[in-house]
Amino acid sequence: MAGDLPPGEQNPFIRYRERLDSYRRAVDGGLSDEWFVEAVGALDDAVAAIDGHGFVVTPVIDGTALASAAGLDPAVALTVKDETGNVSGSHKARHLFGVALHLLVDEQLGLAPPAGDRPPLAIASCGNAALAAGVISAALNRELRVFVPTWAEESVVQRLRHLGATVEQCPRREGEAGDPAYLRYQEAAGADAQPFTVQGTDTPTTFDGGRTLGWELAEQVGSIDAMYIQVGGGALATSVSLGLPDATLYPVQAEGCAPLRRAWDRLMPEFDFDDAAAHPADFMWPWDDEPTSVATGILDDVTYDWLPLLRRTKATGGEPLVVPESVIVDAHRLAREQTSIPVCTTGTAGLAGLLHHRPQSGHVAVAFTGVER
Repeated sequence: MAGDLPPGEQNPFIRYRERLDSYRRAVDGGLSDEWFVEAVGALDDAVAAIDGHGFVVTPVIDGTALASAAGLDPAVALTVKDETGNVSGSHKARHLFGVALHLLVDEQLGLAPPAGDRPPLAIASCGNAALAAGVISAALNRELRVFVPTWAEESVVQRLRHLGATVEQCPRREGEAGDPAYLRYQEAAGADAQPFTVQGTDTPTTFDGGRTLGWELAEQVGSIDAMYIQVGGGALATSVSLGLPDATLYPVQAEGCAPLRRAWDRLMPEFDFDDAAAHPADFMWPWDDEPTSVATGILDDVTYDWLPLLRRTKATGGEPLVVPESVIVDAHRLAREQTSIPVCTTGTAGLAGLLHHRPQSGHVAVAFTGVER
């Protein structure tokens, strides 16, 4: 699709700009459409100078061969959205480019501190989100602090440092529950750092850019009956569902870390979301055991955006899926054998949910969200 679009319209943040919250904020503040398009283009050029390319509409592939090899019902039509070639190698940059546009709009409207007084940006991540933040913050020419666990891959740490980020490794402290990197990030955000994350709880504007993935899918393939999509912190699945409001949503977690399903079960059968919002600790808390899965990118021991995600799941008629580890391994193997997409195990966890759930009919979609590193 991207190759058939006129110049400029290949960039989803220009193509779908009138649907973006940042665009409406800009226009409501008196900025012009021309200003917004030029701002997107300039930031995208800066991203391309750092990462080798900017944002374009990413491809979809026909998943018929993959579905057949997986033994799915012949009445199931499968579409795969390939995000592995996106900026920094995953969908995460969509979220943070969308956040960055909000920052640029606020700066232009005089609602942000002057350049010399802007605080450092901050994120907790050990992989794709951190790399996306590194690229986008460098394009913004903003200081970035990245909080990572002690087991973060050295190649990721070195790339972040090459991008100019300050990397802070965070060991687990005695008697402390929850992700130590996220806890240290929260301390920084409460002091002098500005959240620049893919969690809507900390950075509400993160959903804005993430919706472009859903909008692209809808335009590329038309009606989709169901979307199977992996869940770590929850922003991806929430965003894509907002962009595909008519698709039944099936969020997918591994059996070694499934706090979303636990919250869903506690909400049943009444699904009183107002009570859940008033008493969140009764429904969502850190996973009781050490999170485990080969799909390491979905091992958030708290599903940060659980409430909007479960609202979307219930509204679409879906449910959270918990997938055995063997199915996660099989999904990745099949994806690599049956497609040419260089996707990682985390990136095929949505497919694992489809293989575990096994619908009998309909047009279903999965997103291969991250490149094998």
